[in-house]
Amino acid sequence: MRKLLSFLAVLLFAAPLFAQTVSLDMGEQIGGSAMSKVIQLIALLTVISLAPSILMMVTSFTRIIIVLSLLRSALGIQQTPPNAVLVGLALFLTMFIMAPTFKVAYEQGFIPLAEEKINEKQAYEKITAPFHTFMIAHVREKDLALFIDLAQIKVEKRQDTPFQVLIPAFMISELRRAFEIGFLVFIPFLIIDMMIASTLMSMGMVTLPPVLISLPFKIIFFVLVDGWYMLCGSLVRSFELIPS
Repeated sequence: MRKLLSFLAVLLFAAPLFAQTVSLDMGEQIGGSAMSKVIQLIALLTVISLAPSILMMVTSFTRIIIVLSLLRSALGIQQTPPNAVLVGLALFLTMFIMAPTFKVAYEQGFIPLAEEKINEKQAYEKITAPFHTFMIAHVREKDLALFIDLAQIKVEKRQDTPFQVLIPAFMISELRRAFEIGFLVFIPFLIIDMMIASTLMSMGMVTLPPVLISLPFKIIFFVLVDGWYMLCGSLVRSFELIPS
């Protein structure tokens, strides 16, 4: 017990002395290279936290997930395929479509930054340039002009459009195209519903829900025409794979 009390007394009196030796001066303790690594780590964590929003805003994900959701509504089955399956399919199709853009951003921006050949500002410009080119290639001129007018700025060339104008214009362009594709997807299933409903009415089976009868016909129709193959192929072909 006496030894324990002596040890605690030493710790008690040594704590203030030890606290005086601790320095929090980051400018003296951390060199320029280390501080650059800290900034890169903070930027990486920020990007990771904002990744879902960035994915929806600047890639093909918006168009794909909306078309897949409209397809499920057209089939009349609200829980099949489940949301996880649709989101997973949309993510992998997005990765496939955006692969050239990601490759250019990685090779021209991230690798030189990791090798300390360029600074953070230059890396940001090189990483965002391929995404800017991708969005410029797919944004509608009318939507772009709308947000340029709302922002009250003057843009000489489309390539000089700032992101605060380009991103919302690109998103509403993608929403429009997604609903256009969804309308075309709805038409054959709507025809099947109308045929089943008119047949049931002519047979006097008014109390029988037409959806109950049309659902298996719509499913087998979608399977026979190889719907997933046609839809995924059309979605991918609706984007031009622009690497730079």
